[in-house]
Amino acid sequence: MSQSSGQGMYNSGLPRFLVGNEGGESRQLDDKDMRNISGSYGEDEEEDQSERQIVVGICSMMKKSKSKPMTEIMERLCKFEYITVVIFPEEVILHEPVEKWPLCDCLISFHSKGFPLDKAVGYAKLRNPVLINDLNMQYYIQDRREVYRILQEEGIDLPRYAVLNRDPDRPEECNLVEGEDHVEVNGEVFHKPFVEKPVSAEDHNVYIYYPTSAGGGSQRLFRKIGSRSSVYSPESTVRKTGSYIYEEFMPTDGTDVKVYTVGPDYAHAEARKSPALDGKVERDSEGKEIRYPVMLTAMEKLVARKVCLAFKQTVCGFDLLRANGHSFVCDVNGFSFVKNSMKYYDDCAKVLGNMVMRELAPQFHIPWSIPMEAEDIPIVPTTSGTMMELRCVIAVIRHGDRTPKQKMKMEVRNALFFDLFEKYGGYKTGKLKLKKPKQLQEVLDIARQLLAELVLHNDCEIEEKKSKLEQLKTVLEMESSLNDNQYGHFSGINRKVQLTYLPNGQPKASSEEEDYQKEGPSLLLVLKWGGELTPAGRVQAEELGRAFRCMYPGGQDSCRSLGCESPIDCGDYAGFPGCGLLRLHSTYRHDLKIYASDEGRVQMTAAAFAKGLLALEGELTPILVQMVKSANMNGLLDSDSDSLIDCQQRVKARLHEIMQKNKDFSEEDYNKLAPTGSPSLVNSMRVIVNPVRTCDQVHTLIKSLTCQICRRLEDPKSADLQLYHSETLELMLQRWSKLERDFRMKNGRYDISKIPDIYDCVKYDTQHNSSLSLEDTLELFRLSRALADIIIPQEYGITKAEKLDIASAYCLPLVKKIQLDLQRTHEDEAVNKLHPLYSRGVMSPGRHVRTRLYFTSESHVHSLLSIFRYGGLLDEQKDEQWKQAMDYLSAVTELNYMTQIVIMLYEDNNKDPSSEERFHVELHFSPGVKGCKDEDNAPMGFGFRPASSENHEKQTNPGSLEDLSQDEPDRAVLTEPINIQRKSPLIRNRKAGSMEALSESNTSSRGLAYRIFPSSSRQSPEIKPSGLELLSMPPVKRFSVSYARHPTNGFEGCSLVPSIYPLETLHNSLSLKQVDEFLTALCKNGSESQFKRLKSLSAMFESHSQPSIDVDSQETPVSTPIQLNQPASKPVWYTGSPSSTVSSAGPSSPSVAEPSSNFGFNE
Repeated sequence: MSQSSGQGMYNSGLPRFLVGNEGGESRQLDDKDMRNISGSYGEDEEEDQSERQIVVGICSMMKKSKSKPMTEIMERLCKFEYITVVIFPEEVILHEPVEKWPLCDCLISFHSKGFPLDKAVGYAKLRNPVLINDLNMQYYIQDRREVYRILQEEGIDLPRYAVLNRDPDRPEECNLVEGEDHVEVNGEVFHKPFVEKPVSAEDHNVYIYYPTSAGGGSQRLFRKIGSRSSVYSPESTVRKTGSYIYEEFMPTDGTDVKVYTVGPDYAHAEARKSPALDGKVERDSEGKEIRYPVMLTAMEKLVARKVCLAFKQTVCGFDLLRANGHSFVCDVNGFSFVKNSMKYYDDCAKVLGNMVMRELAPQFHIPWSIPMEAEDIPIVPTTSGTMMELRCVIAVIRHGDRTPKQKMKMEVRNALFFDLFEKYGGYKTGKLKLKKPKQLQEVLDIARQLLAELVLHNDCEIEEKKSKLEQLKTVLEMESSLNDNQYGHFSGINRKVQLTYLPNGQPKASSEEEDYQKEGPSLLLVLKWGGELTPAGRVQAEELGRAFRCMYPGGQDSCRSLGCESPIDCGDYAGFPGCGLLRLHSTYRHDLKIYASDEGRVQMTAAAFAKGLLALEGELTPILVQMVKSANMNGLLDSDSDSLIDCQQRVKARLHEIMQKNKDFSEEDYNKLAPTGSPSLVNSMRVIVNPVRTCDQVHTLIKSLTCQICRRLEDPKSADLQLYHSETLELMLQRWSKLERDFRMKNGRYDISKIPDIYDCVKYDTQHNSSLSLEDTLELFRLSRALADIIIPQEYGITKAEKLDIASAYCLPLVKKIQLDLQRTHEDEAVNKLHPLYSRGVMSPGRHVRTRLYFTSESHVHSLLSIFRYGGLLDEQKDEQWKQAMDYLSAVTELNYMTQIVIMLYEDNNKDPSSEERFHVELHFSPGVKGCKDEDNAPMGFGFRPASSENHEKQTNPGSLEDLSQDEPDRAVLTEPINIQRKSPLIRNRKAGSMEALSESNTSSRGLAYRIFPSSSRQSPEIKPSGLELLSMPPVKRFSVSYARHPTNGFEGCSLVPSIYPLETLHNSLSLKQVDEFLTALCKNGSESQFKRLKSLSAMFESHSQPSIDVDSQETPVSTPIQLNQPASKPVWYTGSPSSTVSSAGPSSPSVAEPSSNFGFNE
C-alpha cells in the first residue's frame, strides 16, 4: 500500500469496523460469525503473518461502545491498514462465559454501570491482550478514598480533605462533630463552604454547604438531568448516614476544567461552567453542553501525565480546579472521551493507532514506523494603526438599593459585656464585631438578664439605660427567632453588634446619650440593623451586570460578527448583547476577580452583578460563595465609621456648628461650607436658606408622618397591609418614631448626624411605599435631600486637603490594589491562554483581559472620587477635558446606589514596549441610580467614549445593528485627548446620541429582553461641530438600565426599579505612566500620615492595663504599602516578569508599620 499521503498507517478504503449486533456501522454479523472471525486468528497462526490483522476489541456496555465519540474514534482507527475493530456484543459480555468471548490482540475495556468488571479481568488473564486501560486499577477508581490516596502518593495537589468512614469495625474513623458553620471530621476542621462527597465514585450526589453569613443552605449536585446539574437547598446540616469525604471548597470563579488524556503525552482540556454555580447546564443549538477548549500550563500537563501513569489508564478523564493560582485534581473518572470535537477524534485515533502498532506490529512482522509530522504553528493576527487591545477593566461599585439602615449607640460598663468582649478577642484590637446568631444570642441574653435584674432591684445605674436595653432586646428579638437561619431573618447577614473599648469612657455625651459621665473604662455598644439589599437592589445589580458586558470587545455584536467561528457554538449566548464577554470568560481569557466588603448588602450586590454579567441563573448564595471574595481582605473595602480619624471628627464638629445657626446662610457660611464652590453644594444651601428653620420643618413633617401612620394602624382596613419587602406598618412606625425622638435632642438642638438617616427613610418610602399616599412625603424628601446633599459629602472633608486626608484613611489599601492591578496586567502573559485552534477572530489568543470588580459602601466611593478629583492627577487649567469632567462631578449631588468608578487600560501593540504610548488609560464614572424627580435637573457629561461628527454621518437608522457589526473585536481607538467646547451649565433634559441597552417588561421566565440601537448624535445641539477636535472613534457604546418591573418576593407587590445613569467618560487619553506616578505619590503621602495615626493609637493602648494591640490580628492587621521603587533602567510600567512582591498575605490595612515596606495581596 502506498504511503505517499503522509499518513502511511491509514487505509483509504472502507474501515473494517465489525459490530456484533444491533446494526454495525460497516456490516452486520451475528455472534457466532464474530467469534469465528476472531477465533480464526488463533487457529491459523502458522500462516503468512504479513496478512495478519491486529484486532482491537471493544468490551464495554453497548451504550458506551455505540456512543458518538466511540464511533467517531473507532471509524478513524479502522483507517489504519492493519487494524480491525471488533465490538463485543453486550449480550455476550453479560451472559456468555469469557471463554466464548471474541478473541482480540488489544483490548479497550472499561467499567460503567452494570458492567461485569470481574469477567473482563478474567478474560484478560485468559487471553492476555495488550490493555489500553488497566482493568484492576478500575476497582480503585470506583472508590474516591482510593483515588485520593493514589493522588497523594503521586504528589499531585488536591484539596485538603478528611474521610468519614461509617464502618462499625473502624469506629476511630467515624468521629463527626457538626457546628453551625463548620464540621470536625476525625479532628480535622472544615469551615463552610465545604464539600461532602460520597466515597463511591458511582454516587454523584455531591453536596456543597454554605456559611450562614452567605445565606446558609447547600447546593446539591447530581448527574445531569435535562438542563439541570444541581439544585439549591435550604438544608444546612450534613448527611447522617453513609461514608463521605469532606474537603475544602476551592473558589474557582465559577468554571471547571475537564482534562482528557490519551496516553501520558497527550491531553485535551475544556472549560465548562461549574455545576455548583447555578445548576443550569448550558447547551448549544444541538443540545450539547457548551465547553471551551483551553490551554494547560506546563505544570498541569505534568499532572495529566502523572494521573495517566498512576492509574494506568491510557484514555482517562479527570477534573481540575484552578483556584488561588494553583491547580488541584478533585476527581478521576477513568475512561472518558471528549464530546463534539473533530480535532480530538482525529488526535485520539491517531495516538491510539500509533500505540497499538508500536506494541504489536513487531510481533506480527508488520512493516510500520511512526510518521513524523510538523507542529502546527498558529498564525495570529496583530493590531495595526491606532487600534488598541483592551487589557484591564477595574470598577469600584456601590451596593444596590437597601432597606433603611438603623443604629443605636449606648455606653456599657457591666462586667457581662466586658466578659463577652474578652471572650471573642476584643482586647487584641480594641474593637469587636458580632454577627453570628450564636454571638448575637449572647448579647440578647445579657440584655434580658440586666432587664430582669432591673425589675428585681431597680438599680438606678441600670435605670438610666433601661430604654436602651429594651430597644436592644426588641431589635434582637425582631422578626424571627435567632435559630431561624434563613436569609432575610436573623442569620447575621443584616444585623450586627459592634463593641469599641473606651479607656476613659465616653469623652462627651453623644447626641443620643445623657450628660452623665463616669470615670474608668467602658465599652461603646453600637447595634446596627436593617440595611438589607432589597429585591429592587438585586435587580439593579443584575441589570447593571448585564449592561456591563457591552463594554467588552464584541459587546454589541452577534457571535458571528465577533469572529466566533470555532466548532463550539455560543448556544444560549448567541445573538444578544455581551456575548463577547461571555465567550472571553468561558475560554479562560477573562481573568475575573470580584471583591466585596463584609456587609451582607454589598456581598449580595456583588453576587447579583456577577449573575447578570455572566448570564447565570438561580439563587445568589452559590454565586456569592464561588465568585465573590470577602474574607481576610484586611480593610481593603471595609471601614469602621465608629472609630473615625481626628480629621473627620473635626470636620463633623464644624459641620454641626454651621448647621446649628438659626439664621440665613451668609457669604461667610458659603465660604466655610463650600470652599470648593461646588454647584451641588451651593444649590442645596440656597434651598435650605436657614438650617435650623429647615430642620424645624423637617421635624414637623416627621411628626405629621408618624401621626398618619398611627391613624393607619388604628384603621381596621390596614390590619393586614403589607408594605414593601414584607415590612409592616408597626415596623415602619418604629423607624420613623425613633428618628423623631433622636433628631431633636432634649436640649432643643438638632442632631445633624441623623439627617442622612431621615433622607434614607423618606427616599425608601417615596420609592417603595408610595401606595400609602402619605401627605407631605415629597416635601420631606425635598428638604431632607437638600440637607443630606450638604452633610453627606462634606463629612468626608470640607476643604480639598481634608477631603484628601480622609479619603486616604478610607481607601489607601484600595488605591494600592488598583495600582497593583494596572501594573500586573501586562506582566503575567503565561496564564489563561486560549487553544490556538479556537482563536480565529481573536487578536491575541495568548492574551487575556483582567477584570477586577470592587463592591463597597458609600464611604469608599466618596473617598476614591475625592482622590481622583483633588489628588492632582491632571491640571484643570491645562487640560480642557479634565476641566469639563470636574465641572460635571461638581454638579453631581448624590453618589447613589450602584455608583460606578471605572478604569480601563488599553495596549497599543505597535508601540515600543518601553514607550509611554504603549498603554493608555480611560477613566469613567456614573452616579448610579436615578433618584426621585431627577430627570429635570440631573447634570450630564459628554457621554461614554463620545463619537466624532464623522461617525455621526456614518451611523445607520435607529434600531439597525449594521453599523455595530463593523466594529473590530478586541479593539478600541485611543490616541489624542478629546477637546469639547464647554457647555454651561452642564444640564440637559435629554442625552442625545446615546446607545442604550433597554430592559423591557417581559413576562417570560427568561427575564428581561434587550434591544440596542445607536441614535443619531451624542453631542448637544448647542455645540457646533467646528468646536470638536475628535479623532475617528467607533460608534458610541452607552448603556442605561431603565425602569423595569421586577419579580415579586413573597407577598410583596411589584415595585418600579429606577434606571441607572450611563457611564460618563471623565478622561480617555491618560498614559499608564501618568496614572502610576499619581498613585505612587498618593500612596507615599497616605502611608506617612497613616503611620502617624498608628503611633498615636498604639500610645493610647499602651497606657491601659489590658493587653496592647496585636497588629497581626485579623480585625485590623497591619500590612505594608506596595514597593513602588523600580530600577531606573526600565520604566515602572514595563516589567518583564511578575512582581516578586506579590504574596498571599492579604492587602494592606489603613495602618502601616513602615512607609517603605512592601505591599502584599493575594491576586
